[in-house]
Amino acid sequence: MTSNPAWYAVQALPYLMEYPYECNEQTFSRYYANALASHIANSNPRIQDVFNQWKNSDALLSNLEKNQELKSLLIQETPWLRDAQSETEQKKRIGLLFDLNKMTSERTTAIGKLKRSQLLNGAWPWFNGGRPNRFITQHILTGFGHLKQLNAIQSSSEESQMIQKAMGYLDAEFVEEYKTLKKYNKDVDLTKDHLSYTQLHYLYMRSFFPDIKKSKEVEDITAYYLSQIKSYWLSRNLYAKGMMALITGRAHDKVTSGKILKSLKENSITNDELGMYWKDNTTSWYWYQAPIETQALLIEAFSETGLGIQSEAKNLLDIDNMKLWLLKNKQTNQWKTTKATTEAVYALLLQGSDWLSITDAVEVMVGNKKIEPSKLDNVAIEAGTGYYKTSWSTNEITQDKATVTLTKTGDGVAWGSLYWQYFEDLDKITSAETPLKLKKKLFLKINTDKGEQLSEITENTSLKVGDLVKIRIELRSDRDMEFVHMKDMRAAGLEPINVLSQYKWQDGLGYYESTKDAATHFFFDSLPKGVYVFEYDLRVNNAGNMSNGITTIQCMYAPEFTSHSEGARIKVE
Repeated sequence: MTSNPAWYAVQALPYLMEYPYECNEQTFSRYYANALASHIANSNPRIQDVFNQWKNSDALLSNLEKNQELKSLLIQETPWLRDAQSETEQKKRIGLLFDLNKMTSERTTAIGKLKRSQLLNGAWPWFNGGRPNRFITQHILTGFGHLKQLNAIQSSSEESQMIQKAMGYLDAEFVEEYKTLKKYNKDVDLTKDHLSYTQLHYLYMRSFFPDIKKSKEVEDITAYYLSQIKSYWLSRNLYAKGMMALITGRAHDKVTSGKILKSLKENSITNDELGMYWKDNTTSWYWYQAPIETQALLIEAFSETGLGIQSEAKNLLDIDNMKLWLLKNKQTNQWKTTKATTEAVYALLLQGSDWLSITDAVEVMVGNKKIEPSKLDNVAIEAGTGYYKTSWSTNEITQDKATVTLTKTGDGVAWGSLYWQYFEDLDKITSAETPLKLKKKLFLKINTDKGEQLSEITENTSLKVGDLVKIRIELRSDRDMEFVHMKDMRAAGLEPINVLSQYKWQDGLGYYESTKDAATHFFFDSLPKGVYVFEYDLRVNNAGNMSNGITTIQCMYAPEFTSHSEGARIKVE
């Protein structure tokens, strides 16, 4: 049971500190993480206590290493052992991250590096020695804007000077791109859509700093692009719409921002378990098509400008539901980049309910007995998240334990899971329905005059030694997951044709396929939401009546997401 999963987002912060590359975006991420960490630590004295308790507990184990007894495969046997070790190390340094003296010195070091690497024209290159990079410079100033919004920025003259200097460069680039429109095309129709993503990102960044004076030229061009947003917002993607809602809202155009938010609300999906999200929030190769950053930006848009389109209570509910989607994503995924982690943590600390301050534990009744973890032997309650687990041995399990009641008071979200582990003959196992669904079928493969023919194998099908059998596994997942292991058992009388373990690509999905003595294993670094079909061939090499086994699948990051197909038997003459 986890009473307050919001703390899992905070546990992601050390990743920002530990990133090994010295590019300016990462240097800024270190500054950002330290500023955010000291803001979190200072905002609530209880939070500091939680960090102190974490230092000496299992709270900081990687999710890949937790709950080994529930996993069908030990982490040592997967390709992800290094991932688990590095995430554990990273989390264990959270105690250091939240040491107030260390935070101050780290922040000073990061600011010093940023100051030294800023070019004379105000821009930052990606890596020192490189050319001025407009996107990196805009990204860094947007980060300063986020900290300013959360009141987490230290208003030192050093930071103000850097921001002023960079703004001069970005204003000039903004004007230059607009002028280029006319430069190469004298007859350009300015009423058409000319708003590039870079210009839009600039306007979003600029909206954080209304107090920094704009030249008349920048004012005029900004007005032109604001009219473009009014005309063309409907045709843009989610990330752009989020930025447009914030830009127009901060420019006091409540009509346009209201229309955009109303449209976003109408196109969203709200689900009791997954929260509020958008179907077309999918991964692509561009910076403005990244799911975590997009969700974080939309939370910001609803937090700041949403109150005009519905009641405050409804708006807070939407924001909490959007935060829920972010946390559910963290439950089954690692946030892979510094950018995704910074944006997600920023969004979770924004308006909405203050989830980090919640201390109420979820009341759990199993059967008619209340679980009181503080009175149980060898059960520790994790500080912050409120995570604990307990178990019952065979002789303690009674029929009434099938009824479980959870009672949650207060705001926020909680999650938990109950497992029943038991022994059963493989061919008597029925399929399991969870967010992961598996269907397994066997086909007899026959070559005829008309080509290859497949006929489904049932309990009445008689196979012969030498026959070729095709295994078909259909996998459905209702959400994105990472570190997923699928194991397909095979009957004792069948032997694989493909014995080489190798990395494969299929319909945009990459996975590692490993053939072992009794089963074929599939390892997915990343499993996007969708339906997938896997096929491979086996040869019948022994006669007999045998169990074909089952196919099992499990998210190693969140072992509660597990499923299996039903069992079957085959007969070989």
